[in-house]
Amino acid sequence: MVRLITNAPQFFGDIAEEIRLFMGLVEVAAEGENAELTLKIDLFEDCAVGEAQQQQLSCTIPIVIDKSDPPDRKRQQKRGVKLATYTLLRQLINTDTPWGSLTGIRPTKLYRELKLRHGESEADAQFRYTFSVSEEKLALAKEICKVQKPIISSVSDRDIDVYIGIPFCKSRCLYCSFGSEVAKNGGAIEDYLTYLKRDIHEGAKLVRSGGYNVRAMYIGGGTPTVLSADQLEDLLCCALNSYGGFGTEFTVEAGRPDTITQQKLDVLKQYGVERVSVNPQTMNDETLRLVGRWHTAQDTIDTYHMARQTGFLNINMDVIVGLMGESADDFKHTLDEICALNPDNLTVHTLAIKRSSRLKSVLDKYVLPSAESVQQMIQLAMTAARELGMHPYYMYRQKYMQGNLENVGYAKDGTDCIYNVDMMEETTSILAHGAGAMSKRVFGGSNRVERIPNPKDVVTYCQKQDILFAQKERLFLT
Repeated sequence: MVRLITNAPQFFGDIAEEIRLFMGLVEVAAEGENAELTLKIDLFEDCAVGEAQQQQLSCTIPIVIDKSDPPDRKRQQKRGVKLATYTLLRQLINTDTPWGSLTGIRPTKLYRELKLRHGESEADAQFRYTFSVSEEKLALAKEICKVQKPIISSVSDRDIDVYIGIPFCKSRCLYCSFGSEVAKNGGAIEDYLTYLKRDIHEGAKLVRSGGYNVRAMYIGGGTPTVLSADQLEDLLCCALNSYGGFGTEFTVEAGRPDTITQQKLDVLKQYGVERVSVNPQTMNDETLRLVGRWHTAQDTIDTYHMARQTGFLNINMDVIVGLMGESADDFKHTLDEICALNPDNLTVHTLAIKRSSRLKSVLDKYVLPSAESVQQMIQLAMTAARELGMHPYYMYRQKYMQGNLENVGYAKDGTDCIYNVDMMEETTSILAHGAGAMSKRVFGGSNRVERIPNPKDVVTYCQKQDILFAQKERLFLT
């Protein structure tokens, strides 16, 4: 446990996240007699001061506030206490992290905003020297921002993306922290779909009333293909009839190979779905069993070929770096198998050990790869993607990621997923349907985003639909 003493309790959580960059899932508390480390982080008008009391280490970070920009005060104060914490721990533990002191989900969004406000040289300098981001990660962020520029610049003021969530899976993976339910009760799914279709219908009316244009549609999960072919067809018919189309891109995150059938692929193709995901996570059967996925690597191969033969020209595959028991050689085997298939997109996730996952509660039973091994796997994935003719086009980070790394989406030219960029960079409003889905309105020109989260629990989501409809009307029509 780490004891944290601070005169800025409003930033307690932010300071704790900096501590966990170096110390993983350690508990951070304001009180504690048996703490292995006590840190004191204090905020003053012109600086933040950090002390590691037992080790007699300290640091001071100056704070300069632009008085003509009122929101800048809180931003610079938070940055000051985070940097004081990071600088102190870097001295104490004598190591760096790839993304330096950055703990946010969207480093590319931060870089783009700094570049817009101060120019490229200053943005580079802040990443290098203020945040201590490595040269490799700075180069990655800059490349992604360059790739995203035409996608982001194509967004108009009244564009909106539509997300539809299916919060059911065939089984729950060991590392999963999503609010998904295991699809055991067919009646529960049917009941959910009844409410989901009502949600879609009301959302489409809102889009028409607000004069919005649907830019992209995305069906995710969970696992959308846990639905039967008839259920899928009914849902797609509802979505397209309600909205009158899907914009310029329609993705279904089909997901697990053991839920995908020829009949379901035919339905997706019939209703205009252009991009699908066939997600192995690993091509090693032993690991698949360990994490609770009941398909095999051969199932993934067979399903991928089925999707190609059905006519899908944009297929994504997801893999996870750092799964329990896997070495760099094991991960290279996964990449070799995927390269042989030659998908159009490859999304490389780094394992995040989330507090709500089953993995967190049984972590002592498994051997996870070292940070150095995970970094090697990330490099192998980047090399494989380049060999497939892909470029990185979107990125995000999560809490508790191994090696404090990132998730990166790679794509061949012309196959970048517009929705992924819009959603992750928060440049386009999103109207979201389904339990656990997040609607957000982006106010162009003011760098303001307002959100409405749908309840994760399926029953609660269904019960609160009328309240959610009213909230969405206020958000999108005012």
